[in-house]
Amino acid sequence: MKLATVEINGQAHFGAITAQGFIDLGERLGARCKDLVELLSRDLLQEASQIVANTTQADHPLANLKFLPVNPRLDMRMFALGWAYKAHQLEAGKEDLLHPNMFSKHPQSLVGHDQPIVLPRVSDRFDFEGEVALMIGKAGRHIAVKDAMSHIAGYSIVMDGSLRDYQKHSVTAGKNFDASSSFGPWLVTRDEIADPKSMVLTTRLNGEVMQHSGFDLMAWDLAELVHYISGICRLEPGDVIATGTPGGVGHRRDPQIFMKAGDVLEVEVTPLGILRNQVVAE
Repeated sequence: MKLATVEINGQAHFGAITAQGFIDLGERLGARCKDLVELLSRDLLQEASQIVANTTQADHPLANLKFLPVNPRLDMRMFALGWAYKAHQLEAGKEDLLHPNMFSKHPQSLVGHDQPIVLPRVSDRFDFEGEVALMIGKAGRHIAVKDAMSHIAGYSIVMDGSLRDYQKHSVTAGKNFDASSSFGPWLVTRDEIADPKSMVLTTRLNGEVMQHSGFDLMAWDLAELVHYISGICRLEPGDVIATGTPGGVGHRRDPQIFMKAGDVLEVEVTPLGILRNQVVAE
């Protein structure tokens, strides 16, 4: 399934994206489940899958949807990795890391698919980082490596917008400007991705390829990541792990490339889909 959170006529809805359109799972599940996080925490994925399989007509055409971040809750936690691909480690001079390098993405920094990302007025060094993200579906603390994959609900895409000048003195600041990053378009459930390592990520700026890498070149094993982070804190349904970006980011190029107002950025992950956003000035 492809699960998404969208806005229709000014109201947030969650449901499934199909070839026919949007199936509103919130309406069908009623008071038992108010959003995607509750769908996961109440273990309703199987029931949702049956609803989608038995629905012959969608509730809304895709053209009527405004995509929100997959998990738009203000209490959403995103654990983000830095220097997670060998190529990016080499271009950043961060070779042979012994442990994942992590920071937090805050919810107000994220917008949905096809929504504008904002170039802050205080910087002209707005960089792109295309990433695969995974969402936790089952809570746990000190999750064993052998059990870790069963705690993953599915996979999505993140564009980690980075203000490189601010990042020099504060990673938290450089990664968390309002509406500077994006998350979506949807969550592809784990059962649809037989081998996560077969995924391929491509980032395009105005149609030109900036990043291209197989997910198998990511430096950290997914099960090990879930195990490691769950040793720090209890992971909850709806938590997100953004798994880092491959080489090719703008500030490591010669000449450097930074995003400007009017640019269109696409992060495509085969077979998840395409996360697309246009850059606007603050």
